[in-house]
Amino acid sequence: MTALPWEPAAGSVTVETVHVDGIPVSARVLAVTRPRAVLVALHGGAVNSAYYDSRRPSRSSLLLAGAALGYTVIALDRPGYGASAPYGEHLSAPDARVDLTYGAIDALLASRSRGAGVFVMAHSMGCVLAVRLAADPRGAELLGLEIAATGLVPHPDAAFMDSLISTGEPGPRYADRPRRAMLQEALWNPARLYPPGAAADLGIAASPGYEGPEIGGWIGALPKLAAGVRVPVHYTLGDHERVWSTGPAAMAEVGGLFTASPRVVTAEQADAAHNLSLGWSALSYHLKVLSFAEECAVARENASE
Repeated sequence: MTALPWEPAAGSVTVETVHVDGIPVSARVLAVTRPRAVLVALHGGAVNSAYYDSRRPSRSSLLLAGAALGYTVIALDRPGYGASAPYGEHLSAPDARVDLTYGAIDALLASRSRGAGVFVMAHSMGCVLAVRLAADPRGAELLGLEIAATGLVPHPDAAFMDSLISTGEPGPRYADRPRRAMLQEALWNPARLYPPGAAADLGIAASPGYEGPEIGGWIGALPKLAAGVRVPVHYTLGDHERVWSTGPAAMAEVGGLFTASPRVVTAEQADAAHNLSLGWSALSYHLKVLSFAEECAVARENASE
């Protein structure tokens, strides 16, 4: 039998902090001795990198699933989360956050193999940074990109998003309903799709100041950013997504924005709501992303021969 080109992870998940020009960035890391490739994961809003390491049940953990298949997985804390630098003037510009993220990836991988390369995946608000990373000139070196739980048109059940996108606030129509309660309904329903206590282990955090403008500017910025992405793209929505509009037409509209990508795949994840990496179907979702990353690695290898 031919030996696999990678070795399974020997250790457990570590929490590491690196400094980029004096700015701290933290991450959860599960490194493989000889990785097939590296998966960098960017969490959404109001949580930290723990989102990708749920142990309810343990098979929900992206870090464990990725390492079991030979991938080093790095779940970064985006700026303003975990031990990553708090939001401030030095991170007010999107380009500064892109530079900081690329610097953190390089620092975390300084003494580690990248295997076939780096694949970036992101959830919800993390997609803003992920698409910016891929659209940056340095993004041409990425293996590929996965974005999930994002879109262009708010779901009819989350009409408050219309005002949230334009003003940063739910709007007077929803003044009698707490914002957190509305988001809770949109993000965590239907409850049967999540294991009991799925949210209990998450590092809930206040969203940094830059995310308000990012929400407001996302729909306008996405088409231009997407057109600059030149690597394969995978786009996922849960079949029970209730923040963004779902269905073939809505997904095709988003996928169609990536006009320079050599390959775009849209996928509806069965039995999944907004928090794809926390539900009963998390392993199924992660395996689809890892399968796409593997296809990207094979394509990169074939192109270099």
